[in-house]
Parts: sequence; structure tokens; C-alpha cells
Amino acid sequence: MNGRYAPSPTGVLHLGNLRTALLAWLFARSAGSRFVLRVEDLDTGRVRPHFVGEQLDDLAAIGLDWDGPVWVQSERTAAYEAALARLPVYECFCTRAEIREAASAAHGPVGIYPGTCLGLGAAERAARIAEGRRPALRVRAGAARVAFEDRLTGRHEGVVDDFVVRRNDGAFAYNLAVVVDDAAQGVEEVVRGADLLDSTPRQLWLARALGLPEPAYAHVPLVLGPDGRRLAKRHGDVTLREVAPADAVAWMGASLGLRGATASDFLEQFDPDALPREPTTFAG
Repeated sequence: MNGRYAPSPTGVLHLGNLRTALLAWLFARSAGSRFVLRVEDLDTGRVRPHFVGEQLDDLAAIGLDWDGPVWVQSERTAAYEAALARLPVYECFCTRAEIREAASAAHGPVGIYPGTCLGLGAAERAARIAEGRRPALRVRAGAARVAFEDRLTGRHEGVVDDFVVRRNDGAFAYNLAVVVDDAAQGVEEVVRGADLLDSTPRQLWLARALGLPEPAYAHVPLVLGPDGRRLAKRHGDVTLREVAPADAVAWMGASLGLRGATASDFLEQFDPDALPREPTTFAG
């Protein structure tokens, strides 16, 4: 099952990121499959180009290799534009505050877009543009229900609202780009952190709407800090700048129940079905 890892260059990879990358590599290589890398750099407000090289160096430092060139999303906007042209979309002028207020007034689910702009007429659209508002583009999903089977966490079902596929600043949304790129890179199994589980129904809806292959999914348990929250910068820089690569690999292996000193050692004994299903705490 061809796999991938797709970091965003917004900072140095911490041990939680690296552990997920290691798992994605193990899933692919243990199946005798290709493993590809992609740089997800569409969020220009947060991306810092110098982190790209540092992230790739860190992945190599823990023993990971990959096939073919590293893809860069900012170089693939024509592909996202072509995909967007094939989707049923409409303009949305709502702010986040307006969406929260509308959902609350209708007692709707938190985070679900209530369809406010779906029925806007030409005059209403013109009025919003005159106010200086720039529209985002949303797909017409119509509260579709999407079910899927996750290799590690079982069966899930989610409601897909009319979500944004192009932001009001012109940037393509993560969900659209990742679906287009996974199909183009031949990714057959997406291994990623459990914090991204909720985005899967939207991505499957897009794959079906675009007629693209649907990858399998495996959402792996996260690494938590001592406070029980997802490992992040607030816990200090738990990166290869503070932890030697050999020590980081040893810790990652132990947290996964794998013996050995290198990623290749882990590969010889890797069994996805034997992976722990609960988050791991890094105490430092």
C-alpha cells in the first residue's frame, strides 16, 4: 500500500511528528510499497521556507527514506484549480463569528456551516462585495453522511457540511489539496495522527465528487505532553535539537513495542495490528 508523509513547514518537527512519520514509513515499507513525501505549504501566513530543509534532514536522521522527488503544494495550484472547476461550489461571505452565531441560533452542530450564503441573490452578493467582503468558495455537500473504516480505530461516520475549498484570500483549502495530491502521487493508504480523523469524511466526499481513488486510512495515536495534551511547542522544543536522533528513535520504538536501534530494525518486526491504540506520553 503506497504511503506518504506530508508535513507543513511551519516549524521544526517534534517527536510526535517524527513518530507519526516513522509509522507511515513502517506501514508502507512493511507492505513492500513506495513511500513519498510532500511539503504542504499553502498556508503562507504560517509557512517558513527554511523549515523545509530542516524537516527533510530530520526525517533522514531517524532513518527514513522516500521514493521520487518531494512534491511541493505551492507548485501545484493549477491542479487544484482544475479540480475546483469540477466541483459544485458557491460563494460564501460569512465570517467565522457569523457562522457561530447562525449555528447557535439554529441549535445546529458546532462547526457545521448552516448554509447561510447558499441562497443569496445577485443583489445580496453585490451588497456584500460593496462592503469590501471577499468570498470563499464552499462545496454543495448538503449534509451528506460519509462512513469509512479506519484500520486502527474501526468504523466511523461523519456529516459533511458545505465546507470551504478555497479561502477568501484565494488560497486553496487543505482538504482539497490533500485529496488531489494523494491521488496524483498514487497514495493508497494515509497514515496520520488521530487529530486528523475528523477531516476524513470531507476528504472522502471530495474524492468521490472528483471521481478519484479513495485511499485507506490508519489514524495513529498521538504523543502527549506531561499535561495530557497533544505534544506541541508549549511543552518545550522536544525536537532533534534537544534529543539525539539515536535516543529519539529508541524512544519511539519503545513507545510502539518495537525492539532495536534503527528504523530498519523495527521494520523486521512491524505488525500494524499489534500497535498500541492509546496515546503515548512523552515525559522528557
